[in-house]
Amino acid sequence: MSVSALVANKLSRMKRGVPFSIENFYSLGTTTSVQKAMSRLTKEGQVARVAKGIYSRPKPLASIPSIKITAKAEEVAKTWARTHKYKIAPQGLEAAYRLGMQTQAPVKTVYWTTGPSREFHVGNEIVQVKHTTETKLQWINKPEGALFRGLLSLSPEHTPVSTLHMAIKRLNLQEKEAIQVLQKLSNSPVLKMWKYKLNQLESSLRS
Repeated sequence: MSVSALVANKLSRMKRGVPFSIENFYSLGTTTSVQKAMSRLTKEGQVARVAKGIYSRPKPLASIPSIKITAKAEEVAKTWARTHKYKIAPQGLEAAYRLGMQTQAPVKTVYWTTGPSREFHVGNEIVQVKHTTETKLQWINKPEGALFRGLLSLSPEHTPVSTLHMAIKRLNLQEKEAIQVLQKLSNSPVLKMWKYKLNQLESSLRS
C-alpha cells in the first residue's frame, strides 16, 4: 500500500473536529511523502490545516450540515503543547472565572505555557498562549492546579472565604479531597498571602 493510501486510511479513522499533529503519521513513510499526502488531502477538503503541523477532519454542523467546522482554537493550542511536550493551562484570570471566583469573563482566552508565546486562530476564535514560569504551571490537570492559578490572579484582601468555598464546589471534590487540596495550597510559598483564608476554609469544611 502506498504512503498516500496509508495516510488516507489512518485519517479516515480520526475523529472529526478533533485536531491532531501530522507527527502521528510520520511512522507511515518518510516525512516528505507524508507531508505531500496530507497536502493533497487538504486540497481535496478531506482534512484542514488549522496550525503549522496540526490538522483536523472537518465536521458538519448538526443544525446546518452544509457548514463544516474544523476544531476549537483551545483544542488546537492544547494539541500544539502536547506535540512539543509543553505544559499548558488556562491563565489566572481564566481559571478564576471558570471556578466562579470572578464574574467578569476575560476579554480574551489566554493560556499559560512553558513553551513560546503565540496565537492560534481558527475561524473567529483566537487563543493567546503566553510563556510563563514552571512555578505558575504546578499541578497541571489537577484540581489544586486550577485553584492555584485562579488565586494567583486575585487579591486575598478582596476575596471572601465564601468565594473560595464556591470554587471548591465547582471542582466537585469530596470533603477529604477538598481538604487535601487546601492543605497543599496553604503550604505553597507562592500563596503565603492566602494561607489564613485557606486555613479558614479548611476549618469550615471540617466543622
